[in-house]
Amino acid sequence: MNKAEVLVVGAGASGLMFASLHESKDILVVEANDKYAKKLRVSGGGKCNLTNKYVSYKNYLGDEKFVKDILSGFTNKEVLEYFDEVDLVVKKHNQYFCKNSAKDVVDFFEKRVKNVLVGCEVLDVEYKNNKFLVKTTKGDMEAKKLIVASGGLSFKELGSSDIAFKIAQKFGHTIKTLKPALVGFTLQRDDFWMKELSGVSLKVEIKVGEKKFFDDLLFTHRGISGPSVLNSSLYWSKGSIEIDFLPKQKLEFKKIQKQISSNLPLPKRFIKEFLKSISLEDKVVAKLTKDELEKLSVLKSYQLSPAGDFGYKKAEVTKGGINSDEIDVKTMESKKQKNLYFIGECLDVTGELGGYNFQWSFSSAYRVKI
Repeated sequence: MNKAEVLVVGAGASGLMFASLHESKDILVVEANDKYAKKLRVSGGGKCNLTNKYVSYKNYLGDEKFVKDILSGFTNKEVLEYFDEVDLVVKKHNQYFCKNSAKDVVDFFEKRVKNVLVGCEVLDVEYKNNKFLVKTTKGDMEAKKLIVASGGLSFKELGSSDIAFKIAQKFGHTIKTLKPALVGFTLQRDDFWMKELSGVSLKVEIKVGEKKFFDDLLFTHRGISGPSVLNSSLYWSKGSIEIDFLPKQKLEFKKIQKQISSNLPLPKRFIKEFLKSISLEDKVVAKLTKDELEKLSVLKSYQLSPAGDFGYKKAEVTKGGINSDEIDVKTMESKKQKNLYFIGECLDVTGELGGYNFQWSFSSAYRVKI
């Protein structure tokens, strides 16, 4: 039987960060995948976006006080200082990427985390005689403290698992509704015209509730995706979102003797399908009636009610999770079971695109007191 002072379930960003912060401790990290840090390896297009230049609790869906408190304990600046030997550069949307590749971050952890057992899936956990008895595919294990850092349900191909939620429920925790997030939207019939635009991308502003996102929208054969849509999915649950296809500019026609498509600074394919969707021909602007001009004004405030989303297979993260009210914000210890800790994505805290979820993983791991 493997024995350790501390057993960490999950060798992703939060699990590896915790283990690296406590190198001198007797820690065993178990990972269900045949290779650890799979999400780190592929994130940011293989460049691993570790954090963002600007981080605030406002970039997260979750309990405001809980998020703010934990982020303040290990800030983005402190993350950068911790990874000082990794060559990082600031790129798109103020994200910090590895200059070479995500392997630099993996190598960083490999130097500091020595005791990792891969291909080891946790099957069940019990607590007896002040110890956790953990059944795994590689035999029974025993530990005084258990750190659950196994993430959520997104990215199935990377070996995601629901074990964190099973463990939490076994010890009396409640789970906030789990849903795919940072994911594309599928369309209702009224918006099927967008499927004809697969591959087209344009800059838009999307409003969902009180949130606004100015970024690219990508049309796909299934629906809509791209950074603006993915961020919107974090805050959408039902109802409509509002899309401005001409962000930061007015809808105006300067060349009234030319056709609509020659006046609008939008891809021709988009204009063609949009005009068809509102039953308007691509006519000379001077011949547009008041009603037709009104139809065109929807470009600034297009109401779209998603049919759903692309699901966990395409989602970058899982929103919902273990109720943060049941976690001690000072130590990340369960309020239901002593010596049991939850960190990272499995908690009911989810960040927007841009390095925010890795920042959360690192900050929550740093907060653990053992």
